[in-house]
Amino acid sequence: MSQTTTTGPEGEAIHQLSQDELPIALKISEALRRFVDRVGRFGSWFAMPMILITAFDLTIRKTKFIKIAGDPWQIWLRENVSPVFDSTLLQELEWHSHTALFALVLGFGYVWNTHVRVDLVREHLNFKKKAWLEFIGISIFLIPFTCIIIYFSYMYTVDSWALNRHDDCAWWQCGEISASLVGLSHRWLIKGVLVFGLIVALLAGIAVWLQVAIALFGPKHWRFDLMTIEWPEETGSRTEGKERMDLEKLDDQLEIQAARMREQQVASDAEQQNKRE
Repeated sequence: MSQTTTTGPEGEAIHQLSQDELPIALKISEALRRFVDRVGRFGSWFAMPMILITAFDLTIRKTKFIKIAGDPWQIWLRENVSPVFDSTLLQELEWHSHTALFALVLGFGYVWNTHVRVDLVREHLNFKKKAWLEFIGISIFLIPFTCIIIYFSYMYTVDSWALNRHDDCAWWQCGEISASLVGLSHRWLIKGVLVFGLIVALLAGIAVWLQVAIALFGPKHWRFDLMTIEWPEETGSRTEGKERMDLEKLDDQLEIQAARMREQQVASDAEQQNKRE
């Protein structure tokens, strides 16, 4: 359902667009946002293996005094269980997990406005100036620069895939390997993840660009959810994409929990009294 709440800058009643009323540009923007969001949420899970592998690698390297069959337990694990326990391989897994994490959440941070903004001017500008700054920044810097980086990253990946490739290699075999004899192979895979992450960041920029373009050049009384800026009537209600909370107006959660526990205790006492009677 669409809503009319107050008046816009030109005296027209503000109209909150429903999903069915969104123009095609905003529908494309929303579809891109959802895709970027899903990729970012998936990529965030790479923090888990990165942390676990780093902690495990540090533990086995700093506890060499623990021995199994006369060897430090890391060497015993490597030779009797799996080569994956080699410290070099573990460190490369850490780097690759970090690369996947960083690349896949680039766009996610932008569409949720949680990326780092180092500016002392933008926060003091009005809505229109913020929108123009976002529009020009995306048009001149973000999209062109990201396209250039995608191109060179793609060539970087192709060169890695073609390295050490023989005629009898299947497409998923051969390619660049670690400089270490005990390191990981298939370096082109993680470089391909970087390319994919940059493409997702580009899609995030396009999604925001479409929104800002409609906000600048579309009907002034239209309202829809913005990703990186706030409507004039919402200024100050959010911080880094998160809703600003007024602690003085919030309910005291501890008091609510205490009251709930008191009610449960009274009900329990009443039930026990009924049983005794």
